[in-house]
Amino acid sequence: MSGNQEPILNKDGVSGMRSAYLKLKPWQWWLLVAINIFFLVAGQSAAVLLGRYYYDKGGNSKWLATLVQTAAFPFLYIPLVLLPSSGEPSITSTSPSIKMLALIYFFLGALIAGDNMLYSTGLLYLSASTYSLICASQLAFNAIFSYFLNSQKFTSLILNSVVVLSFSAALIAVNDDSDGPSGLSKGKYIIGFLCTLGASAIYSLVLSLMQLTFQKVIKKETFSVVLDMQIYTSLVATCVSVIGLFASGEWKTLHGEAESFGSGRVSYILTMVFTAVSWQVCSVGVVGLIFLVSSLFSNVISTVALAVSPIAAVIAFHDKMNGVKVISLLMAFWSFGCYSYQNYFDDSKARKAQHDVKDNHHDSSC
Repeated sequence: MSGNQEPILNKDGVSGMRSAYLKLKPWQWWLLVAINIFFLVAGQSAAVLLGRYYYDKGGNSKWLATLVQTAAFPFLYIPLVLLPSSGEPSITSTSPSIKMLALIYFFLGALIAGDNMLYSTGLLYLSASTYSLICASQLAFNAIFSYFLNSQKFTSLILNSVVVLSFSAALIAVNDDSDGPSGLSKGKYIIGFLCTLGASAIYSLVLSLMQLTFQKVIKKETFSVVLDMQIYTSLVATCVSVIGLFASGEWKTLHGEAESFGSGRVSYILTMVFTAVSWQVCSVGVVGLIFLVSSLFSNVISTVALAVSPIAAVIAFHDKMNGVKVISLLMAFWSFGCYSYQNYFDDSKARKAQHDVKDNHHDSSC
């Protein structure tokens, strides 16, 4: 989970969790940031490649591919135990009711399950490189939803990022040489494209709705609160995926699918296990970056990981990297650069304002 707004600040201008990390030496802080970036990029790239490997070796269950995206959510308890918790109290003495939180978790969890299903369908009909390039459009969708739901400013740099990413996705859509797995028809390629694009839009909507929940309902954004959001929505999404697996009848084919899997039954099981673990390693990196830097930075790094996946797909699956894909990749990096610079600019202004407030407070105390 990530979003486009900074964590809610306390009276000193620092979020509850981030204040704990200000005591670290610079090299220790950078080391933690680097570790979490590695978790996010490696986890997301590995999960996408393993998902494509599952389909290439004979896997065909979209609901199983959906299930593994959230099934390993108990893995998220590890950072909850290892990292320090924040004692920062809520801004308001009135906490949301359990019923309200349950409804929010259920709605977002069901939305995530549907989103994961679209992602699974997209990956079934697209090569890993094409899939990843289309997924990069989530940054543009994120900017749009954040503008309407989270009061994110629509600056010229962000507008440029949205336009460039839109053209990047359009290039992939009209690319006649786009390679689909196993020589699928153009119609299924279009279905894969639309499902992946729709999934990117819904994922961005989920991020903005989560951020809105923190701001308007929970009214705090501590480490444990964000992890609770991740864990309980994943629990709901996992339950919905299990229901979908049995309701669709796909569970009946899993035994035969495992027996006929291209690289063997053991490989089938390991592929599912490592795919599930990879998605949760990615989630740990996302949550870690939210509290070490910001939620916006975490989302930007997630988009960079999507740009890394096509390169990994060329190496692992020998996907075709034609001229259109190269141009689309470069446009994605350009859009990422614009978005990152805007984040840097906003962060610099916030730090300067915070420094001025502290100076004024110090002068008034003298």
